[in-house]
Amino acid sequence: MFSGIVRSALSKYPSWLGPAVVRAMSSSGGPPSPYTALAVSHPAESVTHVELHRPEKRNAMNRAFWSEMVDCFNEIAADPDCRVVLVSGAGKIFTAGIDLMDMAGDILQPEGDDMARRSWNMKKIITKYQETFSVIEKCPKPVVVAIHGACVGGGVDLITACDIRLCTQDAWFQVKEVDIGLAADVGTLQRLPKVIGSRSLVNELALTARKMFADEAKSSGLVSRVFADKEAMMAGALQMAGEIAGRSPVAVQGTKINLIYSRDHSVAEGLDYMANWNMSMLQTEDVMKSAQASMEKKSPKTIAFSKL
Repeated sequence: MFSGIVRSALSKYPSWLGPAVVRAMSSSGGPPSPYTALAVSHPAESVTHVELHRPEKRNAMNRAFWSEMVDCFNEIAADPDCRVVLVSGAGKIFTAGIDLMDMAGDILQPEGDDMARRSWNMKKIITKYQETFSVIEKCPKPVVVAIHGACVGGGVDLITACDIRLCTQDAWFQVKEVDIGLAADVGTLQRLPKVIGSRSLVNELALTARKMFADEAKSSGLVSRVFADKEAMMAGALQMAGEIAGRSPVAVQGTKINLIYSRDHSVAEGLDYMANWNMSMLQTEDVMKSAQASMEKKSPKTIAFSKL
């Protein structure tokens, strides 16, 4: 079904979205080894697609998911053939959040002979799960996430670690944790305030667990674009990924790293970090290649940049 969706949308977008996209993006064959909760494909040159792939369980985040995301993004970070990542969900929704049935043992019964040891082990478990989404932020390749339908609980943790968020008109978001008796502990409470910017709105969402729908997500800044349906969103996301992949990887990855650094530091500290960064990164042939293309009124996508 999904391959048909992408195929019908291809005519609206540039030629780099060819038949290979259809074959690579199709999830009908299931996730390839070594992952069981993710399906990884390469729909276009320099673009890696990571799909949450438990559609029969509404992409609920089981034990395998939490470790596979770390392995997957560490591999992507080191892959010189990848310049941009697209994340989406298989099936009817993006994700229902944590798989409580599968994860109950870790959460409710930490190992240890006494309270101190159980607490120590619980902290190790929480820290491990935090890395599942922090690894997205640490990855130097920009990550575009495409959300359709429900994005609940851990899904909000995931998307706030991504660089660009797109959604469908039927998408909705919910910081669900207070409804199951806990405070969100793997990224939402730390990242959502910096994504949205309104402390009052963040507090409202986190304390009431109410749903936020697509229009409000767009107006608040949680997402930058809203599409009519998944078909249009995936085609648009692939086009955006292609635009990013066509730029200098030195420039693109340096931009992501400095944006994240500046988010967490003062303006003065960010400027100093930027100066230290570019004192070496400006010494790249990509600058001259890009300048030459600009003078010749050519697109950066026509330039053959070296791998990074």
